[in-house]
Amino acid sequence: MGRPRLTKGLPPFVTEFHDRHGKLRWRFRRAGFPSAYISASPGTDEFIKQYNALKSGDRPSAGGDKMIPGTFHDLIARYYRSTAWTNIPKDSTRKVYRGVYERFREKYGDRKVATMTAWNISRLMETMSDTPGAAAILLKRLRQLFDYAILMGIRTDNPAKPVKPPKSKRGGFHTWDEAEIAAFEARHAIGTRARLALALLLYTAQRRSDVHIMGRQQVKDGRITVRQLKTDKLLRIPIHPELQKAIDACPSGHLAYIVSNRGAPYTAESFSNWFRRRAREAGLTDCPAHGLRKASARRMAEMGLSNQLIKSITGHTMDSRFQGTPKTLNKS
Repeated sequence: MGRPRLTKGLPPFVTEFHDRHGKLRWRFRRAGFPSAYISASPGTDEFIKQYNALKSGDRPSAGGDKMIPGTFHDLIARYYRSTAWTNIPKDSTRKVYRGVYERFREKYGDRKVATMTAWNISRLMETMSDTPGAAAILLKRLRQLFDYAILMGIRTDNPAKPVKPPKSKRGGFHTWDEAEIAAFEARHAIGTRARLALALLLYTAQRRSDVHIMGRQQVKDGRITVRQLKTDKLLRIPIHPELQKAIDACPSGHLAYIVSNRGAPYTAESFSNWFRRRAREAGLTDCPAHGLRKASARRMAEMGLSNQLIKSITGHTMDSRFQGTPKTLNKS
């Protein structure tokens, strides 16, 4: 059991502790949001003011956590209140971006924005060479942030633009080959949730973020309608006979085809983790769910389908995402 709270009625994401002087303090901690101390006592108007500011992505404007103008703490907080931020169309996208900015702010929040150079950012990319994907994402967000700094008159240039991210050593997600698909099917028979999940991923060529919520309500006239979460693109994908067989053999009794043991749909992340465990049961240690999207595109290319037809199913806009050998599929 955890320690009982000394203060009753604390709002979500607020924890309490005694500092080294024995003083009771309160801290706001929430994934993807700035973490900071709340200087006011619970139940006061100032506490509520600071708490609401933190929930909106700002740092408290009172006590010892004041932001210094011109720092990254200040710039990022202002960016969260800007039209550039609110114009990002999806809450899910803003949540991902916020996570990137907050991790950067934890390290560099006190630094003056004007002092950051292209050389500094290049060195930062070098320190992230073991995680090139995360480095590339951070670099994109920094370019966006420095563009906003130019609008605010804090800078006259964007030091992130000339910097290149480290090259990926692995080349992206592994594309499943036919032997790996066969091994999974041999381990997970028709009628199991794992086999249905494989069929949904392989025969719709969609991302995990779309597959985990697929259900019968999306099916009409032999096609499944998908509004892609990442791109907002609307697709109507013919249901492959093998997919139909897997659906018929594993009814969930829910709107979603795939549900957990509790009878509720998975989140995208939990679906991915669950599917990875099913792959490991088949002896497949490097076969993520996304690799089946790439395998589907590979199959269609090997069948001789036109680029336009493949794109109408995968939702891609560029031929280079899937044309030719599996190597060219690595960024799909």
